[in-house]
Amino acid sequence: MPAGTLYLIPVPLADAAAAKSFTPYLVQTINNISEYIVENEKTARRFLKEAGLKTPQSELVIHDYGKHNRNADISIFFTGLTAGRDAGLMSEAGCPGVADPGADIVAEAHKRGIKVVSLVGPSSILLALMASGFNGQSFSFHGYLPIDKAQRSKRIKELEGFAERFKQTQLFIETPFRNNQLLEEILKSCKPATRLCIACNLTAEDELVKTQTIAAWKKQPPDLHKKPTIFLLFHA
Repeated sequence: MPAGTLYLIPVPLADAAAAKSFTPYLVQTINNISEYIVENEKTARRFLKEAGLKTPQSELVIHDYGKHNRNADISIFFTGLTAGRDAGLMSEAGCPGVADPGADIVAEAHKRGIKVVSLVGPSSILLALMASGFNGQSFSFHGYLPIDKAQRSKRIKELEGFAERFKQTQLFIETPFRNNQLLEEILKSCKPATRLCIACNLTAEDELVKTQTIAAWKKQPPDLHKKPTIFLLFHA
């Protein structure tokens, strides 16, 4: 019997953004799947309900791949797939496998010869890049910057240098409760003419996507505390 297919299922980035996040094909797919590998079972069940799942949730098999289970044996996740049953992989927000621990599950699926199919849905990285006005042909996502203040300042200057030298967009993030400290460091470390795009609360009703020079941001920096944000640097 051929193995099943692992579907990578994007989920909303923000509350009340279901209509912006779920395609008809995604809804069709989840109604043909009864097994999921998820980062958080509670939120995964809520997302499935919002997306229009018709299968009774009591009939679902859900494997928890949260932070407390990362070092556990993941072979159990593939029992159904190996037996020919399709499964879905869901992140906590956005696209599975992109800045997401689900990448390990996808890598294991490839090792086992299991077909992997990505479904269309919101990626905060791409949404931010699209709306920034920066170079979308050459860009680099760096994830989290160092927490140490001196190292973080050094890294910001390094990324600014890459942006200026290679005309390449530099993207990075921070834990939401440290966003304001990171923004403060960016404004201190970068040249006045360097351009910064702040993409905050993407797809939410209070979404903010704005591109200005560092000099302009210094005049009125936004409050980003506890708001999911992507920072993009560019120097034309």
